[in-house]
Amino acid sequence: MLFTVSFRTIFFYFFVTLAYRIMGKREVGQLGVIDLIVSILIAELVAISIENAKDSIILTIVPILILVILEVAFGYIAVKSRKFRTIFDGKPSLIICHGKINYHEMIKQRYTLDDLLISLRQKEISDLSMVEYAFLEPNGQLSIFKYKPFKRKSNLPLALILDGVVQTKTLNLIHKNEIWLTNELARKGLIPADIFYAFYKKNKIFIIKRNEVS
Repeated sequence: MLFTVSFRTIFFYFFVTLAYRIMGKREVGQLGVIDLIVSILIAELVAISIENAKDSIILTIVPILILVILEVAFGYIAVKSRKFRTIFDGKPSLIICHGKINYHEMIKQRYTLDDLLISLRQKEISDLSMVEYAFLEPNGQLSIFKYKPFKRKSNLPLALILDGVVQTKTLNLIHKNEIWLTNELARKGLIPADIFYAFYKKNKIFIIKRNEVS
């Protein structure tokens, strides 16, 4: 019995390590929803297999292989489809804009004021007025962009179009509308569907077309 448990522990140590290599896992703090679910399921399957030493080891290997295949397949689809990424992983949320808290977005994301203050303290920020932008990332981390000296506005690139989809929140942030964007693109002979990624920086639009992406 002791030998069986020891063998299974060592075997699954290497097997799970290999599985995570295949899935191309990121750091724990960067795991998305699907990544986290798969990690929990694999851990539970391994724990059950080690506890139930009388059961065939195949009963654990097969479910883990299925999870690995699903994870790799989902990862491939996520690279190709922004809509798929948004559905399963979500998208960044603007929590602070020019030193002001976006309470509506915090409520929507169920992100408390305590959570925000803890994240700010971890970045050694004691005053909200020091923050120009703060984004709550899909993995739950807070990305913070502090003001430059004398509160000069930063040249943070803001996504206007992602995979052909116009980002209306960005347009509102820069005080523009879709008509303005359509006219700007028309000058270049483009429409949103032609664009893989477009961002706004220093009052200019920078564009990466779909046919430029391999």
